Amino acid sequence: MSSRIKIQRICEYCSKEFTARTTVTKCCSDDCAKRAYKARKRAEKINVSITETQHIKERRNEDLRTREFLTVMQVAKLIGCSKQNIYKLINTGKLKATNILIKKTIIKRSEIDKLFNTPKQKQEIIKPLEVSECYTISEVQDKFKVSQSALQNIIKRNNIQKMKEGKFVYVPKVIINDIFK
Repeated sequence: MSSRIKIQRICEYCSKEFTARTTVTKCCSDDCAKRAYKARKRAEKINVSITETQHIKERRNEDLRTREFLTVMQVAKLIGCSKQNIYKLINTGKLKATNILIKKTIIKRSEIDKLFNTPKQKQEIIKPLEVSECYTISEVQDKFKVSQSALQNIIKRNNIQKMKEGKFVYVPKVIINDIFK
């Protein structure tokens, strides 16, 4: 049963205009139909490959989530940061880890969970210092006969608040007097 209908259509593969004899014709020629079929099959294969790759990645992450002990690299992948950041967390004491042998650092899964469950510590609000209640660095050096490096070490060790105003650096008189007397 042939059709006498003639419809102007646009080829889905090459985008050229052609005369179709049926309403369901999508391509202008047999060659375009074959090429469109191959392109469709190629896209299906690529999509299957992409989904397989995603499943493999998800399985790796699930494996990391169920493990009790993790290495630094595994923790970095699990959290989504660099291993340098994990080492910083270990060095600052925020994350407890055990060093097995020389090169192997193991972190317990519960320690990672504690890292995210710890409440934020409130920082103390530091009152601004009054210049009349402070010594300059040079005044402290002259009064207590201390070198600049020794004074800097004392300030750092005792976590003394400093205030910079212009070219002078001020430290509280009360704290300095308590330390040196």
